[in-house]
Amino acid sequence: MTVAKLMKQKSHDVITGTAEMTVLDATRMLERHRIGAVVIVNASGGVAGILSERDIVQAIARNGAGVLDRPVSAFMTSDVVTCETHSTVADVMATMTRGKFRHMPIVNNGLLDGIVSIGDVVKYRIEEAEAEAQAMREYITTG
Repeated sequence: MTVAKLMKQKSHDVITGTAEMTVLDATRMLERHRIGAVVIVNASGGVAGILSERDIVQAIARNGAGVLDRPVSAFMTSDVVTCETHSTVADVMATMTRGKFRHMPIVNNGLLDGIVSIGDVVKYRIEEAEAEAQAMREYITTG
């Protein structure tokens, strides 16, 4: 299955922010939308970075609560791993597992087009396993 097919099951809407916003503003955004990461976009709509809950916790642990008043650009991950709509869900899952991150922006022609979370991938894999199990049960009972 491709990311494009996975995206048909969910919204392409992505909560985004700017590199200039404060970490406090980003934490409020994460809480308000009940999400684990905010994608930081540049003026043209391209991915400039990503700030996750983990990034915020690490920033506070290393530098104290004063980081909340600093810009996101100081703590976001700038070298963002992305995927495209033709990427396979299996490849996305492997990349996330290898990189130990839980959110992967989807880009299309250099612009942000969506985001895949580890929850999306796990949900797909569970549905796939259940479908395979059902097919096996049907095969066994009709054979």
